[in-house]
Amino acid sequence: MSALVSDLAEELDGGRMPPAPVPRRRTRRNRALIGRIGMYALLVVLLTVVLLPFLWMLSSSFKHDDQVLTVPVQWLPTTFVWSNYAQIWTQIPMAGYLANSAFLAIVITILQVLTGSFAAYGFSKVRFPGRDALFLAYIATIAVPWQAYMIPQYVMMQKAGLTNTFTALILLQAFGAFGVFLMRQYYLTIPDELNEAARIDGLSDYGIWARIILPLSKPALASLALLTFVNTWNDYMGPFIYLSSNELWTVQIGLKSFIGQYSAQYALIMTGSVISIIPILVIFLAGQRYFISGIATSGMKG
Repeated sequence: MSALVSDLAEELDGGRMPPAPVPRRRTRRNRALIGRIGMYALLVVLLTVVLLPFLWMLSSSFKHDDQVLTVPVQWLPTTFVWSNYAQIWTQIPMAGYLANSAFLAIVITILQVLTGSFAAYGFSKVRFPGRDALFLAYIATIAVPWQAYMIPQYVMMQKAGLTNTFTALILLQAFGAFGVFLMRQYYLTIPDELNEAARIDGLSDYGIWARIILPLSKPALASLALLTFVNTWNDYMGPFIYLSSNELWTVQIGLKSFIGQYSAQYALIMTGSVISIIPILVIFLAGQRYFISGIATSGMKG
């Protein structure tokens, strides 16, 4: 007994603690393993809930119209109707609708990235009286619902003769308060010493923005571009209000051609919906690394 006490005293004097009991270590490992399994199980359930509508849409695109809304849901069609993906291109001008959506999405995305990043530079790196108050007033417009100023905007575009043109949608969506907020939050993480050093070298604010700030903010630019592209591509109310000619319709408006007064071609609607999400899926997979990085770093400093 005395020998055991002396050995323990020597370990304590030497700054060494006795190792934890083996059963306690196993208990901790088991708890960590159970917690990890529970977390993954919860993520799988949430992922299933999110993907369930998309799986139903994909399954419905291979069915006949009378099989889409069956109860209970028939997840796997008895016979795959591959002709839906060939018929949709001939029944409506699907290629033209996709081209119109792509044109609007690309142009509006480029303009929002340029205007948002440039305005964010002024709100984050340029000091002038009332800067913070002006920024708060501008960001507060996000809280105003679009329905509140939808009619005044339409009256303005109508008096300017821009209805039934892409120009109306481009002008109304070329500027966005959310993009300015997102880019400003990212710019605040860039040290001001870089701007001061650039000014010493003779660069103006335009040169600093173009040659220093933009190359350093690729993740935030990619995030803003992806969000803007998705919102513009999926926009329904804007084209529905301003575009009346069939030649100018986007894919979201064009799909309503399958809805008649007394019936609807649900299978072709699902087929068009599947085709319409393919560009978004490709763009997101291509830029997801920058998107996640940009979203994660945009809120680090405020």
